[in-house]
Amino acid sequence: MSMSRADSSKPPQRWSLSPSDEVIATPCAACKILRRRCVEKCILAPHFPPTEPLKFTMAHRVFGASNIIKLLQELEESERADAVSSMVYEANARIADPIYGTVGTIFQLQNQVNVLQAQLAKAKAEIFNMKCQHATMVCIGRSSQSQQIYDEFKHGLDESFENERSNPSCVYLDNDQESLWDVIWA
Repeated sequence: MSMSRADSSKPPQRWSLSPSDEVIATPCAACKILRRRCVEKCILAPHFPPTEPLKFTMAHRVFGASNIIKLLQELEESERADAVSSMVYEANARIADPIYGTVGTIFQLQNQVNVLQAQLAKAKAEIFNMKCQHATMVCIGRSSQSQQIYDEFKHGLDESFENERSNPSCVYLDNDQESLWDVIWA
């Protein structure tokens, strides 16, 4: 029996060798790379199509074909696609970074999140500081004790700010100050 190349517009032809095994004319990428016959019940065929040989090559280089097959046999069919996706991702990460693999990527992303959180906290603190200054300036404009309050605030006395909060002639614009302090001190 001679096998001809399958036309790309036609579905793959199947030949029966025995009642239980059918050979597919276009083997999956795994069987093609491993140079073996791709049977109809090939466990690798649904996950490594012939159009994506690099996907199997990377996973095979890191995990080995027998380990991939063993892993897929131990899983239910609904879990296999996710397992193959994870293996291919881990294999690509291991090839790019042989020491740390995906852990290196996770570490870099965690560091980036930490830096961004620190920048966000700093920006929120600056916004809170500007709101406090603005509230003080509003109070200065409306208060008869404006020069005294301004001088105390300028010299950094915390008591003056507390006095201004209790002064009914002062309009305090920030109603959400406690939540901002929680973010600043976190």
